[in-house]
Amino acid sequence: MFKIGDKIVYPMHGAGVIEKLETKEILGEKREYFIIKMPIGDMKVMVPVSNVDEVGVREIISQEEIEDIMSILRGHKTKMPQNWNRRYRINMDRIKTGDIHEIASVVRNLTLLDKEKSLSTGERKMLSNAKQMLLSELVLVTDQEYEDIEKLVDKEIMENEGIVEDEEDIVEVVEVVEVVETEEKVEEKVEEKVDE
Repeated sequence: MFKIGDKIVYPMHGAGVIEKLETKEILGEKREYFIIKMPIGDMKVMVPVSNVDEVGVREIISQEEIEDIMSILRGHKTKMPQNWNRRYRINMDRIKTGDIHEIASVVRNLTLLDKEKSLSTGERKMLSNAKQMLLSELVLVTDQEYEDIEKLVDKEIMENEGIVEDEEDIVEVVEVVEVVETEEKVEEKVEEKVDE
């Protein structure tokens, strides 16, 4: 059972911290609610304590799992239906799971698709919501500012696909390639010495 101070994820809303436990009477029925403070937009969400398992509330991921999420963001876009309506339904099902890995995939796929061709209004709203869910959890896990995490997420997605945003990024990409080429040459020379 969760307690005050726990960092949790409420599917379709994102991550937050349980601020307090309140008893409220709604429609003549008294129930206990977790009051969750979300790190983005200073929003508060009420979740009935009796429904936490049913709605899929879970603990936030650990610090160690962040690299898994970053590798998903760096991954290639997965094949999706051309029909935006079918694509929307598939992505919505993935988001509804509340699984950060699925949400990261949706954010990556829709961001890259938006670079290729403009998203529909519905998909643009979906991308915005999914990204907010992803960022809210990463903010709580890392204790970093929202803006810093957003820049990191965008950078991971764009660098992987070779999409370069500005000249500063071009320099970084060139430097990485040069370092890799230098390391390969050093390895070749070491192998030659070993063979001799």
